[in-house]
Amino acid sequence: MIRLCLLLMLVGCQPASAWQPPANAERYQRELTRIVQQTWGLDGNVAIHAAQIQQESGWRPDVDSPVGAQGLAQFMPSTSAWIVEIYPDLGPAAPYSPGWAMRAMTRYDRYHWQRITGTANACQHWAMTLSAYNGGLGWVNRDRRLTTAAGDDASRWWGHVAEHTNRAGWAKQENRDYVDRILLRYTPNYVSAWGGRSPCYRF
Repeated sequence: MIRLCLLLMLVGCQPASAWQPPANAERYQRELTRIVQQTWGLDGNVAIHAAQIQQESGWRPDVDSPVGAQGLAQFMPSTSAWIVEIYPDLGPAAPYSPGWAMRAMTRYDRYHWQRITGTANACQHWAMTLSAYNGGLGWVNRDRRLTTAAGDDASRWWGHVAEHTNRAGWAKQENRDYVDRILLRYTPNYVSAWGGRSPCYRF
């Protein structure tokens, strides 16, 4: 009887069903994997990029945001135009094309990753990279300078850089939530569904 009760308790603690990615995520999984590996190497983190698309557009390639961001990766038209200037091999800007959007997004992430240095580990590096994607590299650099001036650790995001900014309150909240949702919520889901790893299980 005791063993039966324990078993029932354990079963009762299990989730009713495992998280499943949206249908469009499954549709584009192979292409995204190929694109990430082309941009980042064979050990490129597909789960983070999938989580980023989840946050940006919910895998809807034809979506427009209220402020004018477009497509799967939610690029503003000016950003799309700038990306094809620095990466002409991408061809003409096509934010509503899922393939173009995924290629441009991975390049844009890599662009920020390479320009952000001196982070404590890969988790902090990704947090600052995603903050830059969402709000601009200049803001991340300013936030890190404010962090150092305040006596905190500019190599760490949570509890340090994330706490220091001159941005408006709504902009700070939106930017910090963006990072949290991608790295702490959606990436573990995609790791569970597709495999891979999350750099932020411990930070």
